[in-house]
Amino acid sequence: MEIPDEELCRRVAERDEAAFDLLVSRYQERAWRLAWSMLRDAEDARDVSQEVFVRIYQSASSFAGRSRFSTWFYRVMVNLCLEHRRRHWWQRLLAAAADGDRDESAIDRLPAPAADPAEAIDKEQAMKQLWAAVDALAPRQRAAVLLYAQEELPASEIAAALGCSEATVRVHLHRALAALRRALRKD
Repeated sequence: MEIPDEELCRRVAERDEAAFDLLVSRYQERAWRLAWSMLRDAEDARDVSQEVFVRIYQSASSFAGRSRFSTWFYRVMVNLCLEHRRRHWWQRLLAAAADGDRDESAIDRLPAPAADPAEAIDKEQAMKQLWAAVDALAPRQRAAVLLYAQEELPASEIAAALGCSEATVRVHLHRALAALRRALRKD
């Protein structure tokens, strides 16, 4: 029988290393995926996805169990990503100025290469356009879209993760999708 995440978190609060290791193994991939999608930098994503587990370990006793552990995890993760973006915005500006309009690697944008080279180029261009449009969204809109589309969370869990109402989540999603449609139609 699999131990529920909430029980593992309670054990982590009691400093049970095995419970912590199990939580890390369950959530490590999600942490990396969400951090990379929000921050768009592999090094930053690695740092933030490690930091989330440090924070969870340190504050496991504050998890009250009023929501699912995954909701609490996503809230901590999103807050860390937003905090990281706020703290490092000037570094990104300096790097962009120094690098000029450096083109990002297709490996960072595509899940897998296609068999047909023309199809691969089309997919690469479409993914670049989509990620550029996602990157242009406001941080909370981006977080809402990623939690909805990538993590497949319902509006209620997104609201808990973002610390807002479900209605606000629906507004974020509506505005984000409208912005994405406009951006993708331009290109």
